[in-house]
Amino acid sequence: MKSWDVIVIGGGIIGLSLSIELRKKGARVLVVERGEPGREASHAAGGMLVECGLETPEILQPLASASARMYPEFARELELESGMKVDLRDQGTILFPSHEDASHPSLKAAGLPLPLSELEPALAPSDRPAFYLKERSVEPRALAAAALRAAKRRGVDVSSGDKVTAVRVSTGRVEGVTTIKTSFQAPTVVNCAGAWSGQIAPHAFPTRPVKGQMLYLASPSRNLLKHVIRSPEVYLVPRSDGRILIGTTMEEAGFDRRTDVVTIQRLHRAAVALVPELRNAKILEDWAGLRPGTPDDLPILGATATPGYFVATGHFRDGILLAPITARVMAEVITGTNCQYDLAPFSPARFST
Repeated sequence: MKSWDVIVIGGGIIGLSLSIELRKKGARVLVVERGEPGREASHAAGGMLVECGLETPEILQPLASASARMYPEFARELELESGMKVDLRDQGTILFPSHEDASHPSLKAAGLPLPLSELEPALAPSDRPAFYLKERSVEPRALAAAALRAAKRRGVDVSSGDKVTAVRVSTGRVEGVTTIKTSFQAPTVVNCAGAWSGQIAPHAFPTRPVKGQMLYLASPSRNLLKHVIRSPEVYLVPRSDGRILIGTTMEEAGFDRRTDVVTIQRLHRAAVALVPELRNAKILEDWAGLRPGTPDDLPILGATATPGYFVATGHFRDGILLAPITARVMAEVITGTNCQYDLAPFSPARFST
């Protein structure tokens, strides 16, 4: 039977990025995905690479900032290896904060370099305070597709449509995984299964799905918006092909991925209130994704109590942003290389009873 050095459970952007990083270190890697790689949370994400401390827990900020800095090189490498574009944009974000957030320390140094009417003429006139943030955005679907092709070209094996039911343990350490179809052998296994991470024996990680509904509009003109627009009611993320993503909700709805008309209409109205020209924009599609949440809204990163078993999950709203740094630090942990970041706050041991 063929065996590998590392089995990665989950073919989202976290699992795919980690598989590439492990291949760089010479490991033979197998990615096992319950469905189609890149089609779960990665496919549904908005792709805003948010660095502002308004939404990032303080303890996560060092990893978030480091990952944001890595993105140009990360995206460029994936494009070169896959031959695909990932649509990394660096025009920045216009933020309309809530009243409570307007005085947040992270916004003190921010400001608009130009009047709003010059920066984004399509925005409706407003007397709300606005801030310009130097943030990037990326098209998550293109990113995941490029990562999958790059991983395969580097020699990563992929098993799709094959749900892992358990991590096999023998004489106290990992020896592989059991799936609904078969079993695979490896002395090291990494659980990157997102919202499904807690369903794989022998460790019940406390991940849960947090539903987010979104839609795509066809912009009346390709250059209608240059910047990401964020407000308490809605965010708008322009793509280079003229689409505009509108999001999102935060719902505790289990594994229900259905959308509802009332919610989609509410998001659409909020977008039109910000950019009136979107009133007649065609709705291309709507969908719901399942973010992997944890009890403290922090990712779970590191070694488990079972030798050879690691976990990298629970990235909640930051999976796209944290993919480059997660791949780097987890590859260091798995291979026993010195890691420059303190991962103790994200250890799976914090949920042990």
